[in-house]
Amino acid sequence: MQKIRRGDMVVILRGKDRGKKGKVLEVDPKTGRAKVEGLNLVKKHRRRTSKNPRPTIDSIPAPIPLSALALVSRKDGKGTRVRIEEKKDEQGRVRKVRVSVRTGEVFE
Repeated sequence: MQKIRRGDMVVILRGKDRGKKGKVLEVDPKTGRAKVEGLNLVKKHRRRTSKNPRPTIDSIPAPIPLSALALVSRKDGKGTRVRIEEKKDEQGRVRKVRVSVRTGEVFE
């Protein structure tokens, strides 16, 4: 189970966008990196094609190491570390859930 997933709100812990918050667009567990919406932008030069008649320079998000991200707690809006716990659901099955270390909040 991954501690950071697509759709999570995260805060950047280091780098040029330190302290900024954004939504995770995609996670690559093999390389341990994630793309965050609107953060760590790089310029991509696009050449002229039949679909794109004018050459453009686009800003796209570049991958950030997962170690440079922290989940944002919904209780206070600050970054928090996450641990994995096993909890029983209504049917009595054991499920793994992500729990905030600082606030005890469960992320599902």
